[in-house]
Amino acid sequence: MTEAEAVARASAEAMWADDAASRGMGMALDAVGPGHAVLSMTIAPVMLNGLGLCHGGFIFSLADSAMAFASNSHGQAAVAQHCSVTFVRPGRRGERLVAEATERSRHGRSGIYDVRVTGQDGTTVAEFRGHTVIMAKR
Repeated sequence: MTEAEAVARASAEAMWADDAASRGMGMALDAVGPGHAVLSMTIAPVMLNGLGLCHGGFIFSLADSAMAFASNSHGQAAVAQHCSVTFVRPGRRGERLVAEATERSRHGRSGIYDVRVTGQDGTTVAEFRGHTVIMAKR
């Protein structure tokens, strides 16, 4: 394991221990590496909207959490600054969603991350792009 991989793993373990939101939505941290993270979540009945489809906020949250783990994988605290999502198809009850976050740019205090959310059949559910900023030291 490289030093960068060790930092990514240690950062993820520390974050996961305190991430009640992601754990509370039933997310799992499947993989993490420098500038990369994979999280997954099964769509539970409480995540369905009035049309019986997964509420977009849960899909957004899964993508946002994947970005959080990818952007914090370098050992510096980073937070979302701006995010957008395009929903490609609905998520369905019982479906396992996978969000894979990839770092596209990291310069100074800013980062750009792309997250693809796929269904259990591998088709794209959503595409997410997020901009992050490294927090100033307190």
